Amino acid sequence: MTRKPKRKPPVSQSPELYADHPSPSPAQCLAVRDALLEFHGFPEEFAPFRLLRLGRSPEDTDVPPSPPPAVLDGLVTTLLSQNTTDAISRRAFASLKAAFPTWDQVVDEEGKRLEDAIRCGGLAATKAARIKAMLRAVRERRGKICLEYLRELSVDEVKSELSRFKGIGPKTVSPISFMLLQRNEFVSCWS
Repeated sequence: MTRKPKRKPPVSQSPELYADHPSPSPAQCLAVRDALLEFHGFPEEFAPFRLLRLGRSPEDTDVPPSPPPAVLDGLVTTLLSQNTTDAISRRAFASLKAAFPTWDQVVDEEGKRLEDAIRCGGLAATKAARIKAMLRAVRERRGKICLEYLRELSVDEVKSELSRFKGIGPKTVSPISFMLLQRNEFVSCWS
C-alpha cells in the first residue's frame, strides 16, 4: 500500500515574507552587505544609482563617468547568455575575447576555434554560427564591425535593425535597448 504525501500547510499571509524565521535579521543582512562591500568594493556600474539615492546627481562628482560598454560587446554577451547563467556567459565572453581580440578575427576564423572559445557557455555550435553570421552581416552592410550607430536610432529602428539577425528576438532587443542604449522603454516581447 502506498502512502499519500503529506500536504504542506498553507503559506501565511503575513506582511513579512519569512516572519517565522528568526535569522537572518535585517541587521544581520545589512552586516553581510557591508562586509561584502568592504571586501569587494562598490560596483562601479551602480555608483550613479547610489548617488541618486543619496540625493546627489552623478554630474556633481569630479570623477569622469566611465565610457558605456560597446553595443556589439553587449549584444554578443546577451547572445551568449541565452540558455545559461550570467556567470557562465561572462566566462564564455571572456574566453571569446581572449581567443579573438578583434571582431574581424572572429569573422575570418575558418576552424572551430570560436566554438572552442565559447564552449563553456553551452550550445557552442549554435551560438558560434549566430555570432559569426551576425558579425559578417554587420561588416557587409556597414563596411566595419560596429553597432555604435544604434545609439542614434529610435527604439523601433533598433528593434528593426537587430531583428535581422538570427537568434535575436524581442527578449534580446529589450535588454539591449534598455540597458545598453539607455532607452526608457522596453520593447514589448509580445507585439
